[in-house]
Amino acid sequence: MSDAKFSDTTEIAEPSSLNEQAAVALVIAGALVAVADRRVSPVERDEVIRFIRDRELAPHIGDERLLSMFDELAERLEEPDFANVVIDTLRPVSNMPLSSHLIELSERVAAADEDVHPHEVQAIKLLRLLTLVLPRAKQVGPSAASSIARE
Repeated sequence: MSDAKFSDTTEIAEPSSLNEQAAVALVIAGALVAVADRRVSPVERDEVIRFIRDRELAPHIGDERLLSMFDELAERLEEPDFANVVIDTLRPVSNMPLSSHLIELSERVAAADEDVHPHEVQAIKLLRLLTLVLPRAKQVGPSAASSIARE
């Protein structure tokens, strides 16, 4: 799948919208675990949507869009540069308190098909590590702007 197709379909409608970015981050966490065992089960995909809906984490995004986002991200995660895709998706939301949701979602997806594969466990460990080590997004505000102007 080309990067152009990926970015056209999963592009954030408003780049400044952290809610949109958070939804994409949640979907990619679930998709990463779902593809880890090389077979995405419909029950895993449904678990991602159910998790997001039950916690009202993306009420502004319709189920069809979430499903499409999942399918496209899952396909994108089968490419050799999948780690960059995950990192680039999680980085913008690194200041948000999403870590517990990302981990809980990934664990639920792993268990959804009642067969937790060792690669799914590794994917969860990768997500845990990324949520701990990703650089925090820098806040840009009046004080940041004035310090940049002084430099």
